[in-house]
Amino acid sequence: MPGTETLIRDLADRAALADLVARHSLWIDEGRFDETDRLFTPDVVVRSPRGEAHGIEALVGLARGGHDTYVRTLHTKSNLVIVIDGRTATVRAHDVAVFVLDDKTEAIAAAIHRYGARRTEDGWRFDRLDVTPVALTEALDRAL
Repeated sequence: MPGTETLIRDLADRAALADLVARHSLWIDEGRFDETDRLFTPDVVVRSPRGEAHGIEALVGLARGGHDTYVRTLHTKSNLVIVIDGRTATVRAHDVAVFVLDDKTEAIAAAIHRYGARRTEDGWRFDRLDVTPVALTEALDRAL
């Protein structure tokens, strides 16, 4: 059975990785692109239905190109499965996103996010993200 110190370290790592996932949602929804290096490594590789990005500059370009067209977005992550292996980790999360198209319409998307992470001198950072789409609606009338 692992010792108390090992258990505390594991819990702290899991909390840090879960927080990183939550901050990724805020990063995209609030356009916090000046905080990109707090979430991702300089050599990050991202693959999504919108394209592929290698490095922080390309990632920000990919995010802006896809999300700047919306009035607002709201991403929420759930069902996190975190696997830690020393200085690296993987995180699998379900993502449901609302894309506000205009004052009258929105669309909803669902995807599975698979993150790769590594421990750096500044803490955990994502070095990989693969986004696998599950569902996407056509434009829907907004009630709010």
